[in-house]
Amino acid sequence: MAVAAAWDGGIRYFDTAPHYGLGLSERRLGAALSEYPRTEFTLSTKVGRLLVPNDTPTGSDLETGGFAVEDTLRREYDYSRDGVLRSLEASLDRLGVDRIDIVYVHDPEDHMPAALEHAIPTLIGLRDEGVIGAVGVGMNLVAPLRRFVAESNVDVIMVAGRWTLIDRSAGQLLKECVDRGVAVVAAAPFNSGLLSSTEPPDDANFDYGPAPPQVLAAARECASACAAHSTTLPAAALQFPLLHPAVCTVVAGMRTADQSALNLEWASAKIDRQLWSALPDALRWNLEPQTSPAS
Repeated sequence: MAVAAAWDGGIRYFDTAPHYGLGLSERRLGAALSEYPRTEFTLSTKVGRLLVPNDTPTGSDLETGGFAVEDTLRREYDYSRDGVLRSLEASLDRLGVDRIDIVYVHDPEDHMPAALEHAIPTLIGLRDEGVIGAVGVGMNLVAPLRRFVAESNVDVIMVAGRWTLIDRSAGQLLKECVDRGVAVVAAAPFNSGLLSSTEPPDDANFDYGPAPPQVLAAARECASACAAHSTTLPAAALQFPLLHPAVCTVVAGMRTADQSALNLEWASAKIDRQLWSALPDALRWNLEPQTSPAS
């Protein structure tokens, strides 16, 4: 299975959330990790979406843009102190553990006052009491993350799909994280699959939908640069985020043992350092200030 293959390859950080599969991800991950000593891995989950009974199920969560599971439950956004505590208690039960190493506030962009005034202080209190290890925020929008870094005492942020070979829009955010001592977890390094093939196909996805022509063309330019430096696009995509001093790890989805093995192969591939400066000019890595506001 995917977790066993990842473990055998040396992976020791595992991330999940109530949102993923309406709790199924937490239950499966908890069962898989129960085979290993709790002190030997880092586990993170998220708060912000409570799972409550669904009075009008349709038979599939896909109908609401979710996952291929039965929709006997539904998500209810709640960033209050009570909502955070209830969410965390339910996650501990589904995971079958007695503590979480990192708890992220999940996708709070439409609930910023509640997240900043209630969710984050609640988690900070739990951290200071030793109930959880670290406090974070996770989303794929840069401007709200910049606010959390500037206005709260978070330990870590998870930014999805915004510090990749194709999308560098988190550049200023990462610089601010260095300045504030906030760790960065770079998630979705393949941008929904666009960068997971040696040669991006015509029907490649980018950010949960079909890749626009200009984005597909840029990905293919990156693939050509990779080939010219004797590596592959997926290997470069997986390793690129770690070049930045703010980034402590990369999180990529793995559904099967084969996918775990392939990700491990890409992560350990040797890459000619000259590749990074050979990428297309418009995509070249830099830390120049971005113009997007932090509010």
